[in-house]
Amino acid sequence: MQLQLSQKTRSVLRVVGSVLLALVICAAVYYFMLPPLNVFSTEFWVYLFLVLAVFAICLGVFNRAWFARLNTGRGNPSVRRPAAASQPQPPVSPLRAGRFAHIFVWLIPVPLAVLLLGLLFSAPLFHAKSYAGVVTVEQREFAADMPETTQVTNIALMDSDSARILGNRMLGALADVVSQYVPGVDYTQINYHGKPMKIANLEYDGFFKWINNRGHGIPGYIMVDPIANTAEYCELPAGMRYTDSAYFGEDLTRALRMRYPTKIFGRMSFEVNEQGEVFWIVACEAPRVGLFGAMDVNEVIIFNPVDGSSRLYPVSETPAWVDIVFDGDLACQKYNWYGTLSGGFFNSIIGNRGCTRTTADYGYVVLGDDVWYFTGVTSVTSDESNIGFLLTCARTGEYRFYPVIGADENSAMGAAEGEVQEKEYRASFPSLVNIAGEPTYIMVLKDANGLVKLYALVNVQQYTMVATGETQSAAIAAYTNLLTQNGVVSQPPATGEEAVFTVADVRYLNLSGQTQVYLTADTGEVYRVAFTPANEALVFVAAGDTLRVTYTTESSGIRAVSAWEKASAEG
Repeated sequence: MQLQLSQKTRSVLRVVGSVLLALVICAAVYYFMLPPLNVFSTEFWVYLFLVLAVFAICLGVFNRAWFARLNTGRGNPSVRRPAAASQPQPPVSPLRAGRFAHIFVWLIPVPLAVLLLGLLFSAPLFHAKSYAGVVTVEQREFAADMPETTQVTNIALMDSDSARILGNRMLGALADVVSQYVPGVDYTQINYHGKPMKIANLEYDGFFKWINNRGHGIPGYIMVDPIANTAEYCELPAGMRYTDSAYFGEDLTRALRMRYPTKIFGRMSFEVNEQGEVFWIVACEAPRVGLFGAMDVNEVIIFNPVDGSSRLYPVSETPAWVDIVFDGDLACQKYNWYGTLSGGFFNSIIGNRGCTRTTADYGYVVLGDDVWYFTGVTSVTSDESNIGFLLTCARTGEYRFYPVIGADENSAMGAAEGEVQEKEYRASFPSLVNIAGEPTYIMVLKDANGLVKLYALVNVQQYTMVATGETQSAAIAAYTNLLTQNGVVSQPPATGEEAVFTVADVRYLNLSGQTQVYLTADTGEVYRVAFTPANEALVFVAAGDTLRVTYTTESSGIRAVSAWEKASAEG
């Protein structure tokens, strides 16, 4: 016996079926798109537009009469119709899918209108002062915050490309690891036990590698020492389950979205704490102006990729061991709002009075427990000079401005490359140090393979004063000698530890055009002194002499001497 359904029942089933199909499609779109369910996100309004379109199409597909009405122009006065209907029309059902389809069709423009109007009325054109007020910039003294140094241990001079080369080379020696995993794309700059380090998580090398290894997860990560130019593989006691290269519920972004459906995710940084435990640091953003304008970090999620646990913090309560909360690009953009829009929107376009901006890139400096972004500040009308430089705390978002006038970073990089132009080395983005009281750019020079070959120092105010060396200490010694020869300083600074020893051996070596004197103590320590006009009395030092020196110890164990004098055997 065939079941006969009434027209009303069929209409109900059509509506229910179309709604269920639309819900399945929308859920699938959400699962892959992962938009935040937050009206302050542009992705939310795009997703809402897709939802309305899906419901309109599904309800229309399940109602053939509605499509027929569109095709014949019924209800549309611009389409001509026969004077009389050729067939009697069926009675209108109180529940017809086409009626609901019409509702969704009329609603489709709403999210698009909100999106366009929200972007328009959140723009700097209407809120220039609000954009400029997003940050507060404190002016500081260079010499007070940047003490004189004879050895740089708080700056990662190696860029991420060079760190990636070292990490890949190290990982290639681990056959069991390299066959299943690949290094992550980003190397995060962190402060690890007071030293700058670059770290990268490992990722599964494809879907089938994830299938084969997901039971125990990703076993470790890469840590690169940008000062010593070394890399090591750090194995974890338990593997990481949640990462970008995992699939389904173990995909990092999906796992976070399911736990925090309303949060607008910004930068995700891979970090380790002082105990070597791994975490993803996820910045959560919110607009500071209008509906979508001046997006800034307001909360931080600390996510454990091993067990999937997490905790949400207000940005002001971020734990001290966390290093990267504010992305470097965002930090520069926020200053540019401040620097260009403080005088109003039209001044930023036409007059440019008092307008400043950051230079094209940024570096990293470790100060105290935090990582800071370093970048120059220049006038919007200037191309080759800086009016100062900016430090931005990557954890707290604090801004410090130092009024140091001189060459910009690109000019300094060009000067360093020109010093060894026959080698065709390329300079990394520099950072700023205080050498003998002089603001000085310091950077590394790399060969075509991205390997660090030389260190270079360039005077900020006189960027024709350039010194290079195969080691950092040799470059600083050559630069200090250059300052002395040009009368910029009277003598090299003397900082570090003191020692008194008897000389057992004296040797002279030439490194990159700079003579270095190596003094071996009778107790085995090796001291290195740059042979300069101020140090020409070194020619009289011989085995058996007793010296009193001020030195700093390098990673190689050699002690770089900044000051010396002969002493009596008793002294």
